[in-house]
Amino acid sequence: MPPAQTPHRTPLRRVSQGSLFRLSRSDAYPDAPHGLGFLEPAMAEFLDETEALQANVEGMKHLSDSLATFNESFASWLYIMNMNALTIDWSQAPTDASFALARRRAERDAIAAMEAMKAQNAAKAREAFSADKTTVTDGDTTFAANTTTNTATSTGKLSVPPKKKVAKGKLTAKEKKERSIEIERVISCLPLEFRGSDPSLRRNIESVIEGVMYAPTQTVKLTDLIKPPDLNQARVNKCLIALVNRKVVQKESSTGTVLYHWKGIP
Repeated sequence: MPPAQTPHRTPLRRVSQGSLFRLSRSDAYPDAPHGLGFLEPAMAEFLDETEALQANVEGMKHLSDSLATFNESFASWLYIMNMNALTIDWSQAPTDASFALARRRAERDAIAAMEAMKAQNAAKAREAFSADKTTVTDGDTTFAANTTTNTATSTGKLSVPPKKKVAKGKLTAKEKKERSIEIERVISCLPLEFRGSDPSLRRNIESVIEGVMYAPTQTVKLTDLIKPPDLNQARVNKCLIALVNRKVVQKESSTGTVLYHWKGIP
């Protein structure tokens, strides 16, 4: 029969090769007490190291709490700075120069309004003077006609009296309203500068539109629309160019004279 095999044994460590007594009497602790007495200094040292480890862990926890508090506070500060930049720091905010420019514009607009009011009052005065002059002329013409008739009757001859001039009657409120609506429809189709950004230019374009629209044949020449000093040739030409570009007025020069025909809003 084959010999019995010895079971394989792993080499044991030094601690397992003897008892605690032999370990206590080893060269590492030559003066160690017998039995388990040598564990007391080792356990005391282990306790000290454990307390140090606990203190370090508590310090790490305190450091983590401090970092968390700092991170929250710093994040809040960054958020506030961002909101402050979005709501207060406006790069296009008005400056002192902007307010000075606004004051100059207001003064210029006030001066323009005063000049417009003066021009309107002067136009009303001219219209009143023209109406008075027309009335006087009509009265003189009637008196002359009556005198001629009486003279012809006395001499036995009949003569045709001259035609009496009829003054233009004033527009009614309804006609004025319709005219204003029609002019407003035309102006609303023109560029912005004619729609109120420049009050004097708005008055000029209204006068030009009225002059062309209510002409006897709705055909005028440029010189027919000039009314100095407010409505000079340059202003009339500018208004007519805008109306021609919008095709409200048609320009014609086939006869050698530049004529403007009213077409209305296409």
